[in-house]
Formats: sequence, structure tokens, C-alpha cells
Amino acid sequence: MAIGGASAGGNLAAVASLAARDTGSKPPASQLLVYPATDAVRTSASMRTYADGPVLHGSHMRWFYDHYLPPGVDRKLDSISPMFAKTLRALPPAMVVVAEHDPLHDEGCAYAARLREAGGDVECVVCEGLVHGFFGMTSVVPQARSQVDRAAAGFGALLPRQ
Repeated sequence: MAIGGASAGGNLAAVASLAARDTGSKPPASQLLVYPATDAVRTSASMRTYADGPVLHGSHMRWFYDHYLPPGVDRKLDSISPMFAKTLRALPPAMVVVAEHDPLHDEGCAYAARLREAGGDVECVVCEGLVHGFFGMTSVVPQARSQVDRAAAGFGALLPRQ
């Protein structure tokens, strides 16, 4: 089994991989994290740079987190912000895909870097010129189609052969 998701789904996939490791459950074989939300504190430079879009705004992220989390919850918990996990050792191989013009760009890149620093097998793909949500834009943005195809091929290479 492999796991993956985009944006909030990327968060859930990363959190599920951490939870599997921490509970001794069978981990996914690999992870595909597409513009993942990994930092509910929203501290990255790209969160400020793209505070007003072009597609996803920093204020949207604040709204999403404020409606997802009860007041007073620690937003640095592993189960909310995988970026702040004590260790990212022993996690499945990952492909992290980020859009250049996206408030989540920097936290996706930083999460990939932390995975790599922890000894993980990780590829971080920065999709130049693209925006948050481009996986859903393949019928109208040719570059989105080519990047989705690239991600599919790269993720496929991470899957175990039987």
C-alpha cells in the first residue's frame, strides 16, 4: 500500500505515515505529498509572499486551520503539523511536489529537506511557474499535465516491485 494526497490530503498522508511508524503499524510503502500542508503555525516566507494568492491565499490557510482546530490546541503537534515532529527517521520513501507560486511552497520544501536530513529517501520536485491546485488543472494548463505525469512516473518508481 502507498499513500498520497494533495494540500490537506498531503498533510493527512504525512501524518498517517508518522502515526504508522509511531504505533508500530505497517507503514505505507511510499508517500506522494503534493503541495502538502505541514506547518499549521504558518511561519514560512512563502506564506507571506503569497498571502494574496494567486490561487490559495495565506488568509485561506488561517481560515482553514481556525475551522479545523479547536481554539487553544497546540498547532505544533505531530498529528497537526508533521514539520514539527521530533524525528522524521524511519518514514517511507517520499516524493514531495510543490508549486512555485503557492503559500505552501516553502513548508513542502522544508519538510522534504527534514526527511532527507533524517536519512529518508525523498525527491522534492519544484514545479516552476505553477500554482496551488495545479493537479486539477491538467486539461487547461499543459505544464500542469507534464508535471502530473512526471510525479506519477517518479512515484511509480518508489513503489515496490513484486
